[in-house]
Amino acid sequence: MPGDKSISHRTALLGALAEGRTHIRRFLASDDCFATIDAIRALGVECRVTEESPGLATVEIDGVGLHGLTEPADVIDVRNSGTTGRLLSGILAGQPFHSVITGDASLRTRPFGRVVEPLREMGAKLTAREDDTLLPLTIDGGALHGIRYRLPVASAQVKSAVLLAGLFAEGETIVEEPLATRDHTERLLRTMGADLKREGPGVKLQPPDRLAPLDLEVPGDLSTAAFWLVAAAAHPDAEIDLPKVGVNPTRTGLLDILSEMGAQIDIGEERIVGGEPVADIHIKSSQLRGIEVGGELVLRAMDEMPALAVAAAFAEGRTVVRDAEELRVKESDRISALVSQMKKLGVAIEEQADGFIIEGGQALRGAPVTGAGDHRLTMSLAVAGLLADGETEIEDEDSVAISYPGFWEELGKLAAG
Repeated sequence: MPGDKSISHRTALLGALAEGRTHIRRFLASDDCFATIDAIRALGVECRVTEESPGLATVEIDGVGLHGLTEPADVIDVRNSGTTGRLLSGILAGQPFHSVITGDASLRTRPFGRVVEPLREMGAKLTAREDDTLLPLTIDGGALHGIRYRLPVASAQVKSAVLLAGLFAEGETIVEEPLATRDHTERLLRTMGADLKREGPGVKLQPPDRLAPLDLEVPGDLSTAAFWLVAAAAHPDAEIDLPKVGVNPTRTGLLDILSEMGAQIDIGEERIVGGEPVADIHIKSSQLRGIEVGGELVLRAMDEMPALAVAAAFAEGRTVVRDAEELRVKESDRISALVSQMKKLGVAIEEQADGFIIEGGQALRGAPVTGAGDHRLTMSLAVAGLLADGETEIEDEDSVAISYPGFWEELGKLAAG
């Protein structure tokens, strides 16, 4: 599996702030993660990337320390990467210089006001389009103070932005979240020597004097593994092994959901790699059944919801997904786009304000569909097409490069098998 996208972003950003050379193996060599590499280079950080295979690279970063970044000569374009933009805004809020973040047409429609509010509260000056909610985002940072901030909506990216700003703040920074979100930033900061503790619903950070460099291997991405997990479970005659996949408990919602649906999943060889839990996953053809999913379980599987919809289409009975309104502000309105395209394949799916309902168990038929530039939707439609009767033609197939450059090659190998 390709390296985890969330972790790859964070290792690059934190490696830039470390004192000394960071070594990252199995870094995700995708468009989104290269946007992060280009961003730290724009801030004066030397970085060398050696691509080992489609989707995998070894990265070396010569960290400049917490106070070694330099003012960029131009606007920083993070392209389609919301993770890069939001986390980078936290770092730039602590820098004593002027910077501007922008993105592609899609990212410029996605909400950034969530990071503006807490970073302003910490003392940074930020302005953005549409009443400070949309990119481009202008930042005049420095002279920050720690705050206690309760997230109005559970968001790992906003939590991380505030914690990263807290590295440069005077006094402690505490972030409270309504539900526990992915904790990759916290794990990496602890590995680098930061004084960071979880207390109840809050994460408390004391600003460090320095961060130690990283030397680690990035686990396989469970969000990417989701497509093969669904393909194997829904296919009538399949068996797939996925080695070295990250099984961080804040990310394993899909495994829990598929297990509840009746998927035959075996998780073995659990160990810690780079501070993250990793396991080898084995899955095979299964008799899936429809279930109801909501709350904390959806939060832990938000990125995997398009793939889950494919599993639900092949499950017997009704699947109801609720509390997933965050899908409407991803690379596309994933609820609306998913419903419109799955209907073309013959799926009995009904759109809800915060999710969808699928009546499963009906045969799918191939049809022309589009991923609308959304990488996760495109890959989900590809898996649906693999399992449907007849030919499926997908527009925007190049969007998979955002997170999984080797996807079509791997799909071809499975189909040939």
